[in-house]
Amino acid sequence: MNEAPRLLLDGMLGRLAKWLRLLGYDAAYDNAATDLELAHRARSEHLVLLTRDHELAARRGLHTLLIASDDLEEQLAQVQTQLGPPADPALSRCPVCNVPLCPAPPDAVADRVPPYVLRTHPTFDVCPRCNRVYWEGTHVEHMRDRIDMEDKDGPESNT
Repeated sequence: MNEAPRLLLDGMLGRLAKWLRLLGYDAAYDNAATDLELAHRARSEHLVLLTRDHELAARRGLHTLLIASDDLEEQLAQVQTQLGPPADPALSRCPVCNVPLCPAPPDAVADRVPPYVLRTHPTFDVCPRCNRVYWEGTHVEHMRDRIDMEDKDGPESNT
């Protein structure tokens, strides 16, 4: 595991936060925090603050990354180029809660997934915080394709 920085994204970057988590970045997101609260948290927790706000990015004493584009693919490419690869593998963090997923045997999730999914998928992951169950459905292939496309150029819950 490498030493990728832990990230904090401001309220303008919720979609980016979700995709960074899917890629394997530790990406906290708080859409209700004020600039002052974000700055305090970034300083105290040694987080890189990602923002589109020029004034917030210019605050002294913060490690910030000013996100230049409104386009998601360009945003992802900027983060990967300027901050390096994520510490965790893709699809290993909850895209909602940002915590690492835990493997779960099929019998542990049998009451929370459709019967067909239980019969056709040997492995499952569970978020220990929100309790969502994840498995490699067809949407994961689409997400992997998109992630691969973004890697060359610079997911979703099943509950």
